Amino acid sequence: MSSPCQTKTKTTCPYCGVGCGIVVTAESDNALAVSGDTDHPANFGRLCSKGAALAETLGPSNRLLTPSLNGTDITWETATRTIADKFSQTIQEHGPDAVAFYVSGQILTEDYYVANKLMKGFIGSANIDTNSRLCMASSVAGHKRAFGSDTVPGNYEDLELADLLVLVGSNLAWCHPVLFQRIKAAKEARPDMKIVLIDPRKTMTAEISDLHLPISLDGDVALFNGLLKYLVDNKALDPDYIAAHTEGFDGLVGNISSITPETLARKTGLEAADLEHFYTLFASHPKTVTVFSQGVNQSRSGTDKVNAIINCHLATGRIGKPGAGPFSVTGQPNAMGGREVGGLANMLAAHMDLDNAVHRDRVQGFWKSPVIADKVGLKAVDMFEAVRAGKIKAIWIMATNPVDSLPAASLVEEALEICPFVVVSEIYDNTDTLKYADVVLPSLGWGEKDGTVTNSERRISRQRAFLPAPGSAKADWWQMAAVAQEMGFSDGFDFANAAAVFREHATLSAHENANERCFDIGACAELSDQNYDDLSPFQWPWRRGEAPAIKRFFAKGEFQTPTSKGRFIAAAAEGAEITQLDPDILQLNTGRVRDHWHTMTRTGRTARLSAHLAEPFCEISPVDAKHQSIHDADLVQVSNDLGNVMVRALVTTRVQPGNVFVPIHWTDQVASNARIDKLVPQVTDPHSGQPASKNTPVRVRKVEMASYAYILMRDRPLN
Repeated sequence: MSSPCQTKTKTTCPYCGVGCGIVVTAESDNALAVSGDTDHPANFGRLCSKGAALAETLGPSNRLLTPSLNGTDITWETATRTIADKFSQTIQEHGPDAVAFYVSGQILTEDYYVANKLMKGFIGSANIDTNSRLCMASSVAGHKRAFGSDTVPGNYEDLELADLLVLVGSNLAWCHPVLFQRIKAAKEARPDMKIVLIDPRKTMTAEISDLHLPISLDGDVALFNGLLKYLVDNKALDPDYIAAHTEGFDGLVGNISSITPETLARKTGLEAADLEHFYTLFASHPKTVTVFSQGVNQSRSGTDKVNAIINCHLATGRIGKPGAGPFSVTGQPNAMGGREVGGLANMLAAHMDLDNAVHRDRVQGFWKSPVIADKVGLKAVDMFEAVRAGKIKAIWIMATNPVDSLPAASLVEEALEICPFVVVSEIYDNTDTLKYADVVLPSLGWGEKDGTVTNSERRISRQRAFLPAPGSAKADWWQMAAVAQEMGFSDGFDFANAAAVFREHATLSAHENANERCFDIGACAELSDQNYDDLSPFQWPWRRGEAPAIKRFFAKGEFQTPTSKGRFIAAAAEGAEITQLDPDILQLNTGRVRDHWHTMTRTGRTARLSAHLAEPFCEISPVDAKHQSIHDADLVQVSNDLGNVMVRALVTTRVQPGNVFVPIHWTDQVASNARIDKLVPQVTDPHSGQPASKNTPVRVRKVEMASYAYILMRDRPLN
């Protein structure tokens, strides 16, 4: 029983796409305690190390408290007028495509909605993209090609109901730990449940796998094309489902008919016996879920990888059924919410299409906006290249740190250095991107802002405020609405609060939507402010007149394509065959560690989360380490034509010879030279625009030092 001096707030974790429910308890002495929400259907009370340490990341240090212009504090009125004037002037002189927004999967859906409404419906450009482009854009493109809509068919409980769970490019143990905990518990309860891990690295997720396939980098398309051929050859298909609910199967079979065991071995790097084992498991387990994440998406062939996986599920009818389906798990807390409001440069709000004239007219009419963007905007990598080329002259960056997280990060620095006008909405005063801002806006952080997020299983949950706003910090949606009003768009942005934004978003989702679009939360269109405050987690769709319910898609067809049939998509097995002529060239794979998040602006604030892995490092195989005379804990330089970083060597058999792994988190704020995305080239998937962050040629050399020293300090150094 809680003390009468305690107050409890139910909210949602701000980290990965699992979307865990959290209970924050405020004690009478102002101390805060964080625990898992046992009632939340995403986590049932479980938390990972990052979620459990959330209370330690809160506090006033390094918080931005006041808007500033060129380093001088200003009022909000001056800030919003300055931004509005500069954006309006730029549009008048150079057109709407000379301005851009770069937003984040860590803003709330209400923030995302206002940003897209302002840019696409009132400014009239689609130059708004998000750091979610870096994590799930290939899944979006693959879903739309196969399903006609960006719809994740299943639910988290399917991961527990499956008899076979296939994890592809997904280190759940570190990147989605609560899902890993749920799966581990399910396997302990049902030891016959089989788990296959497909990953070039032997990650901690291998702990619960029955079979680990150490696939060559970018060998996934070949692997799943080979699986489909195996299913065809062994008559392990669902011909009734194929005939009734799909199209394009015969053409696809012809496309894969020439695959041979030799080709598969060459493109996947896997032994024939391991391939046979996996293919037999898949063929013999009707209840199969395939989970895929960044190892699939972050590739020059990411969209084809997604479709190669989906093809196997369509061919066996394993979709939309309990314990069966392809399942994309998102990296960020609100990547899915951003997709719902058209957060990407090639989308419109409410799962409508930017290249569809009917959809554009529908959205413009609903918004009563003066214009509507009529062509796809610049995706993240191209957007910053356009800034560097002088084509984009004003950019607003919100809740993300592109100087660290985008490919060729040094070129992003160059772009922002020469950009005539840069606005950054941020929480802390010490990010690497902030130094390029002309106008800095203090935003609300987790614990202070109110709104909604959507997790990987399409579940919408409330993020609630339990702390007062520090200084004059404001919600991101409020900042954009205030600028919109200064630009003369008052009628479209007169929102009283986040609830008003959510109601409009919900109304648009149901607008002229007679089951045409999977995404529909029309039941929330008339929520009172109090009902919004009290809103319990629910899964979409939740249409007007219906009760909230668990929903799966596509078991009986009803795809969002013109024919209502799912589409088989030919996926080209490119990029996996690499003839290595230079033994000094290794392939760089990047990713996350267990206890840190993105660029460490939040997790770096607590010593506990740095205790597990305190320094940036490079995993290198014993074979490659010996070739370079590198020993464990040596300092090494990882380099290519784009630059270099210096990290600690971690000699391990977790990576295969020819590969190295370096985590993404360390920035110039927390290391002298470890921004690994400096080395990732601006290579993107041609369908999704998602950068290829998992397969970059580099050299690794030992750094000889004359001497070493450790410095113990009571206070953090100024520089």
